[in-house]
Amino acid sequence: MFRTYSMELAGRTLTAEIGRVAEQANGAVLLRYGDTTVLVTATASEKPRDGIDFFPLSIDYEERLYSVGKIPGGFIKREGRPSEKAILTARCIDRPLRPLFPKDYRNDVAIVATVMSVDQDCSPEVVAMIGASLALNISDIPFTDPVSSVSIGYVDGELVVNPTAEQREKTRLTLTVSSKEDKVMMIEAGADEIPDALMMEAIHLAFDTNLEVVKFIQEITAKEGKEKAPYTEHVIPEDAYKLVTEYITDARMEEAVFAELKQDRDAKIKVITEEVLEQLTEALTEISEEDTDIAALVDEIIYKFEKMTVRRMILREHKRPDGRGIEEIRPLSAEVDVLPRVHGSALFSRGQTQALTVTTLGAISEGQRLDGLDANETGKRYIHHYNFPGFSVGEAKTSRGPGRREIGHGALGERALLPVIPSEEEFPYAIRLVSDILSSNGSTSQASICGSTLSLMAAGVPIKRPVAGISVGLVTGDSDDDFIEITDIQGVEDFFGDMDFKVAGTSEGITAIQMDMKIKGLTFEMIEQAFVQTGRAREYILNEVMLKAIPEPRKELSKYAPKIATMQIDVDKIAEVIGTRGKVIKKIIEETNCEIDTEDDGKIFIKGTDPADMQRAMDMINAIVSDPEPGKVYKGTITRLMTFGAFVEIAPGKEGLIHISKMANKRVAKVEDVVAPGDEVMVKLTEIDKQGRLNFSMKDALVQDETPDSEKSVLERY
Repeated sequence: MFRTYSMELAGRTLTAEIGRVAEQANGAVLLRYGDTTVLVTATASEKPRDGIDFFPLSIDYEERLYSVGKIPGGFIKREGRPSEKAILTARCIDRPLRPLFPKDYRNDVAIVATVMSVDQDCSPEVVAMIGASLALNISDIPFTDPVSSVSIGYVDGELVVNPTAEQREKTRLTLTVSSKEDKVMMIEAGADEIPDALMMEAIHLAFDTNLEVVKFIQEITAKEGKEKAPYTEHVIPEDAYKLVTEYITDARMEEAVFAELKQDRDAKIKVITEEVLEQLTEALTEISEEDTDIAALVDEIIYKFEKMTVRRMILREHKRPDGRGIEEIRPLSAEVDVLPRVHGSALFSRGQTQALTVTTLGAISEGQRLDGLDANETGKRYIHHYNFPGFSVGEAKTSRGPGRREIGHGALGERALLPVIPSEEEFPYAIRLVSDILSSNGSTSQASICGSTLSLMAAGVPIKRPVAGISVGLVTGDSDDDFIEITDIQGVEDFFGDMDFKVAGTSEGITAIQMDMKIKGLTFEMIEQAFVQTGRAREYILNEVMLKAIPEPRKELSKYAPKIATMQIDVDKIAEVIGTRGKVIKKIIEETNCEIDTEDDGKIFIKGTDPADMQRAMDMINAIVSDPEPGKVYKGTITRLMTFGAFVEIAPGKEGLIHISKMANKRVAKVEDVVAPGDEVMVKLTEIDKQGRLNFSMKDALVQDETPDSEKSVLERY
């Protein structure tokens, strides 16, 4: 017998069904919000895998296309790899949950959210995030912190909780906040230049809304929760830790971590590690258990000691590993046009972090088509991709395609720049940005945003305003008010710190946020401080570096970029332009060497390299959509000859007769004496008969002038 629990959330009913399905999982819930239904399960292994030294948590967000009444495309007709949106949702489920597991938990945990039914007004992503928290809390997996998630929009000047599909079309803010009873666990946002104060108001609203759902989860857990299973704790032996750290000493570890370059720091730690193994292996073997891997133990102790040293230096002494001030940004550089034949390129560097971004422009039809659960999102013309090769961190590894991290960082860059991308009407191009990370030492995603802005401006894309991004880190002490935030974190500060708070925006406001958390949440004071520091840093990066490299978008596109013209026709004329089985439009494409795309609203895009060819294509289309007018002169092509005359085509699909008596000012004995198939001639439309047939005259179209016959063409002489 299953149990049902319900609550009201933003005017709709949230219902949790426990014990109905998936009973063999450690925890399972069938969660409904409106008509959106998501099954979320949480399963854990009985014991850790041998030799594992991290927490193996996996999140899968499974989109079933039957949930929106679709049959998958392609030959196989079943769902394949997860979509980009599914991967991003899985990351949003992971980030608030991972820090709340015990730090020494090593059992495999798999959370699977299966979307079974979608009500477009009720986001399945938010339902999956709530369901994951609920499934974990009622399970026997050692997870005890209820977390809720909510989406906030900003529509017509009002903040909206869990906006409907119609509201999502108009919103200037797409904010997702995960929080527990007392702190914020995750912030993910895309925004249309939203001020800091409004963003904070939205986060407060999200927190208050989440608090209601957290209480709902607590009530269900009190009735349905299983006893938490014991697990093998992983603790570094105290006597081994003391032996190694006293040998190294605080002073030597400080000296080792205090280095401007990552390679120097790594080299010093490597020397210390080798020395400890050489000098202390025998002593460590004596005080350790029989099957202890001494090398692994030493690595773990030195890692912990290095982490504690870096954190103490930053929090207590305000000393950063590379000697910078708390809000000091590493040396910056920016340049454009680093690649000669691409449409736009820029290289942005911040310390050892270096991003090369290239802009490519194409026809609207070259945009990305999407096949997902969102009825309103079928494609996009602006795409941002991010690549993170092994050489960027000195690793010898081959590329095997983008992972979840690369997809996440690419989506963050895309979200940050989307508000400043010109509309299709202003700039009728598909736009693809590719950010290749050439060197990495912290916050490469934000470097890619800066480089992308420069690349767009170099390509001549008329963006609304330049966007810059920066990251702020956090080191906390013994209480909520004992913390320090550091601007522009490098790798070691990211690894050993508590937060990576990324904010991108223009001079007018925030365009994107992504917050990665390693502790059990942030206070509002910490969030506000992060906004203050990222705001100051963005202003500096924009004014002192980016705008000095290129002050505004170029007025003209690269000579290597395609040229695209647009025209608008009546919707009723689209079929005439396309023709039966595409015959008409294919003919125009063949004759003009242009690419032509038509849209359902009558908009036509013409892409070409030769302006004359593009104009010819436009003229041909205009001729098709314009009704023939008697008395008007047209340029046409002879298509076939008859004994009584010749047929001329003035536009694809528009053909009429030139009677032999209308071919010249003199008597014509044979049609072949005057014209041949393929000849281009000037003709005047003399009439449209009752059956709609067109009758043309060549002689009435001839310009009468005084040119001697010997200098005239064959047609003119006749």
